[in-house]
Amino acid sequence: MTDSGDDIRLLEIRLFTLRPGVREEFHRISRDGTVPLMRRGGITVITHGPSRNDEDGYYLLRAFRSEEERVRLSLAVYETEEWLRDYEDVVPKMMTDYQTSVVPVPRGALEEFARSMTAAAAAG
Repeated sequence: MTDSGDDIRLLEIRLFTLRPGVREEFHRISRDGTVPLMRRGGITVITHGPSRNDEDGYYLLRAFRSEEERVRLSLAVYETEEWLRDYEDVVPKMMTDYQTSVVPVPRGALEEFARSMTAAAAAG
């Protein structure tokens, strides 16, 4: 059985290592600024937040239809006036490192995961 391109999404997993003491501010900037900016730019942000097992860790999960879309939408966000004005000089300085992994996931499974993450966040 093969999947058509419409049945697969790319799950991008970003793991950030932050400088000690900046995670709370990084989360505030993500929650109130960069994640809404990504969503306005057409990026599906599934979830983001502080890592539970690393006091300097932070994660961001995003979904895309293709690698081309992932690259195009990501670059477009980083070229916006808002990113350049408000985040370009701030966000990278808060990180010591980050890694990105891209995993193909069946669309239905990813949509169910996104729904469950939204429900969990709403429940507190």
